Amino acid sequence: MKPLTPLQQKLSKRTQALLNHPQGMGNYFTFKTAIDILGLDWADVAPGGVYAVTGKGYFDMGYMANHIGPSEAAVEALCQASADPDLVKVYPPDCMPELKALVADHKFGRKLGKDFEVLGVEGAQGGIGYTYMTFLDPGDEVIVTDPGYFHFVPAAELCGAKVVPIELNEGNGFRLRPSEVRAAITPKTKMIVVCDPINPFGTVQTKDELLEIAKLAREHGIIIFNNITHNTHHTDPKAVQIPMASLHSAEHDMSHVMSVSGVSKGYGMPALRVGFMAGHPELIRGAFLAKMELTKIHINYPGQYATLAAMQDEPYLERSTEIIRRNFAHLRETVAMTPGVKFPVEPSFGFCTVIDVAGTGVTAQEITVGLLKHKIAAIPGDGLGDVKCADYLRLNYSSPDLACFETFRKALPLAIKEAQEGRYIAAVDAFFAKADTARGNGIRAKLAPRLKAVAAQ
Repeated sequence: MKPLTPLQQKLSKRTQALLNHPQGMGNYFTFKTAIDILGLDWADVAPGGVYAVTGKGYFDMGYMANHIGPSEAAVEALCQASADPDLVKVYPPDCMPELKALVADHKFGRKLGKDFEVLGVEGAQGGIGYTYMTFLDPGDEVIVTDPGYFHFVPAAELCGAKVVPIELNEGNGFRLRPSEVRAAITPKTKMIVVCDPINPFGTVQTKDELLEIAKLAREHGIIIFNNITHNTHHTDPKAVQIPMASLHSAEHDMSHVMSVSGVSKGYGMPALRVGFMAGHPELIRGAFLAKMELTKIHINYPGQYATLAAMQDEPYLERSTEIIRRNFAHLRETVAMTPGVKFPVEPSFGFCTVIDVAGTGVTAQEITVGLLKHKIAAIPGDGLGDVKCADYLRLNYSSPDLACFETFRKALPLAIKEAQEGRYIAAVDAFFAKADTARGNGIRAKLAPRLKAVAAQ
C-alpha cells in the first residue's frame, strides 16, 4: 500500500481507504489503461473526455452505456421541455406525479400509496449512494456478490460498513442462493444487496429465491437493496425477472426492501441522470432527508419529460430488444469459435455478459490491451471483485452497429495471440505495481512466471 502524502492525510479515514481500494477509480484495469499502454491519442480514441470510446473506427464494449440510444419520442419530449420559458423560474419536483405513478407501476410492479413511494434521484448510481448513506453505520455488515458492480463495495466501505462477499459460480448458478445468504448473516448484518439482473452476468433470481431471501432479511431485521437497473431487455425471451417490490402482499411483507432503477440502461439516456428509489414512505422519507442535506438537487426536469415519453414508447423497447438479441447471438458464435474462451453462464436480461479467458493461458487485462489495439474497448474483471479477476472479461453487447461484433470477432483471436506472445505483460504488471492493491498484487503474482520467461527470451 502506497504511503499517504501530507495532504492525503487530511482526508477522512474512510476516504483514505479508497485511495488504495482495488475497486477505487484508477486502481483497476480498463480500456483507458490500454490507451496509455498503447500510446494512443486520447483525442482519437475517447474525444471530449466522455466515459466511453467514441473515436472513429472504435467500438465500446466496456462501460455499460446503452449504445442504442434514446427513442425519438424521448428526444422530442426533451426538446419541448427544454424550451419551456418557466424552466429556470422554480426548482422542479424531485419526480413529477405522473412519472412517479408510471415508474411505480412499470419499473417496480407496485401502485403508489400509503405503503409505497418513489423518489427521484440522479440516476441509479445516485440511488446506490443515497441507500447506503441512509441505512449504513460504521461497523454494519453488507452482503454483496463477488463479482459484482464496481461501486457496491467501495461505496459501502465509504460509509464505514464491512462487506461480506458471496462468490458467484457454477455451483449456485451465478445467483444468490438463500442458503448461502443465510450462512453469511451475522448479528451485524444490516443490508443484503440483491442486484437482479446480476451485473456482470445478466442472470436473474427466481421468485422462490427472492421470497426466501426477503423472509431471511425480515426475520433478522435486515434491509434489502434491490437494484434492478438492467431489467428492461430480455436477452433470453423465456426469462422472467421479478422486482422484489412487486412481491408485496398480505403474506409477503416487502416493506424492508429499498428498490433502485434508472433510465440509462433500459432507455439509452445516461447523460440525463434520471433514476429512482422506491419503498415504504417511512424509509423513503429518510432517503429524501439525506439527499436534501447532501445535494439538494432534484433530478433533471426536462429529463423527466423524456423519461415519461421513453417509458411509454413500446415500439422502441421492442426494436432495442431485437437488436440486443441479435447481437448476443453473434457474440455466442464468436465465443464458440475462439479456443480457450467460454461463457461462465449466458445472460438472461440486459446487455451485459462475461467471457472467461482462462483457457487462453493469458490474463483478461492483457487481452484488453490487444482488443483496444484492434479497435474494441472492454473491461477485465479486477474492478468487479476477487473472483477470477484475471480471467473474466465483461462485455457490453448493445451496439446497434453489427460492425462492432464483426470487429470483435476479428479482434479477439488477434488480441489473444499478441498476449500469448507476451507483448503486453510488462505493461500490465507495471500498472498493478503502481496501483499497489492487494488484488493487483495477486494478479502480479500470477503474471510473474510468464513475465520472467518473456524477459529471458
